[in-house]
Amino acid sequence: MFEKKEIIFSETLGVCQVAELARLSAKNGEQILYYGLRSVYDRSKVSYIPVEHHQVNLRPLISYDKARELSGKPLNYLNELEKREIEYVLANPI
Repeated sequence: MFEKKEIIFSETLGVCQVAELARLSAKNGEQILYYGLRSVYDRSKVSYIPVEHHQVNLRPLISYDKARELSGKPLNYLNELEKREIEYVLANPI
């Protein structure tokens, strides 16, 4: 499970921050825990993804070493969100 304020990668938003963990009600009244994700590049983009059984691929950011390795290669096979992830990691080393 990701923590609030953690920076992660979402296949739909790209690099994003876990802005909140929210309990939202389903149609049957059951409370379901969601990640509230906010894009780091476009703060107006917010997405709510269930913590469990989500269809969207969520993962930790790639490592700085991996980003450096990839930055020296042609990136034609990566989508724009993945390219921006590399840029973000290189600009924000941990």
